[in-house]
Amino acid sequence: MTQTSENATWLTQEAYNKLKDELAHLTGPARTEIAAKIAAAREEGDLRENGGYHAAKEEQGKQELRVRQLTQLLESAQVGEPPAADGAVAPGMVVTIAFDGDEDDTLTFLLASREYASAEIETYSPQSPLGSGVMGHKVGEDAEYELPNGKIASVKILKAEPYSG
Repeated sequence: MTQTSENATWLTQEAYNKLKDELAHLTGPARTEIAAKIAAAREEGDLRENGGYHAAKEEQGKQELRVRQLTQLLESAQVGEPPAADGAVAPGMVVTIAFDGDEDDTLTFLLASREYASAEIETYSPQSPLGSGVMGHKVGEDAEYELPNGKIASVKILKAEPYSG
């Protein structure tokens, strides 16, 4: 996944279609199903002590949040090819860095939004301190980012390749 501008997110056609299908399900059959659950729970009586009603309302809230997230993501999505393998760090790339120039202390991660997070590889958002610190740097360059304690960390870019997962 690659950010083509500050608010645009790059998606493969397959990923775009998958997210669009999820949105269609959540705004169609899933929305109807949760409304039916809430209506059935309401008919049981006292809503203050009705666990089924409260669980259904909580599920509805989570579902509507996901609908808003997907809508926003799909509205700003750029569908196309992954970033070029030109050695510059960009979203959609697998990046390997060395901490403080120590070639033995490395981290390899995917620079992408959470939509692409997987168990295969650690994922850092382009908006994270590390992600924004390495963004745009080329292989061989040093980059800096701010740690949660306010200190500045220095890393060296060892590799930057398009993600193929």
